[in-house]
Amino acid sequence: MKKIVSLLCLVVVIAGLFAAYKIFGPTLSAPADKYFYIKTGSTYNDVKRELTDQKIIKNSFWFDKIASRAKYGNNVKPGKYEIKEATSIYSLVKMLKAGTQSPVRLVINKLRTIEDLAGKIGRNFECDSTTAINFLQSNDSLMIYKMDTNTIMSIIIPDTYEIKWNTGFTKILNRLKTEQEKFWTAERIQKAADKNLTKVQVYTLASIVDEETNLKEDKGKVASVYLNRMARGMKLEADPTLKFALKNFGLKRILNVHKEVISLYNTYKNAGLPPGPICTTTPFTLDAVLNAPATDYIFFVAQPNLSGASDFTSNYADHIVFAKRYQQWIGEYLKEKAAKNATP
Repeated sequence: MKKIVSLLCLVVVIAGLFAAYKIFGPTLSAPADKYFYIKTGSTYNDVKRELTDQKIIKNSFWFDKIASRAKYGNNVKPGKYEIKEATSIYSLVKMLKAGTQSPVRLVINKLRTIEDLAGKIGRNFECDSTTAINFLQSNDSLMIYKMDTNTIMSIIIPDTYEIKWNTGFTKILNRLKTEQEKFWTAERIQKAADKNLTKVQVYTLASIVDEETNLKEDKGKVASVYLNRMARGMKLEADPTLKFALKNFGLKRILNVHKEVISLYNTYKNAGLPPGPICTTTPFTLDAVLNAPATDYIFFVAQPNLSGASDFTSNYADHIVFAKRYQQWIGEYLKEKAAKNATP
């Protein structure tokens, strides 16, 4: 009798240890990209099926048991959940019930078009790019931001934003708008007013400056050139605006035929700034525009080297000399580069 009792106790202990291992042990497999996604509107059965299909759990027996005890299932919370290798079922259920998501790190650097923005949102969040682009292409939708299809990109201050995966598109835009409002302090708004520019115009000019030069020390001087041209009623004649108008951002040389394109972004034909930015721009460049030095520069052209620096002048004759010098250098440089690439 004692042997039978002992045997039963041993069986109970083994069963208990087995159950404990299944519940608290490292039994889960991490999904392919580390994250498990629960779509909005998913049911408990949807979650269970996805966990099984992705081989995160081998079967649903123990998951069902723990989920039932934890009362998880009546309020499935959508989101992006990180599941590490060898996590326990207990930890998984606890995380899903609490809705402890891993936020998306939305890194925004340079975007040129609303299609670029829609695509980035669609690739990183539950809301798809079609929803995003339909909203961004609708002036009626954008009215709530006091923006239109040309100006909406000016609400973006490039940075890294942590946002939940299942956040709706308009809420994502609201977050970007909030950060933009933080940037525009009273001091910056006053500096814009002192230059007779709106916030959108500052952003638009900064986007052109960013496309003209990567050299930080030249950004303010490039801005001063365009501000001086505007003050004199001259056309900006900014090559990057033509690339935007043509949607040909890899264009290396601007030819006369390019200058004939019919577009509000053709600053060779239209006076003043284009109706909106040609790319997202950085806080540094926005401040470079707001703090642009007072110069008499009207022209600038790249120096004949790879430094990225430009020669600035107020004299057209000097500008022609600088331009010819650069054109001669770039022609020789490209010829040498092509010859090197052709060498077997």
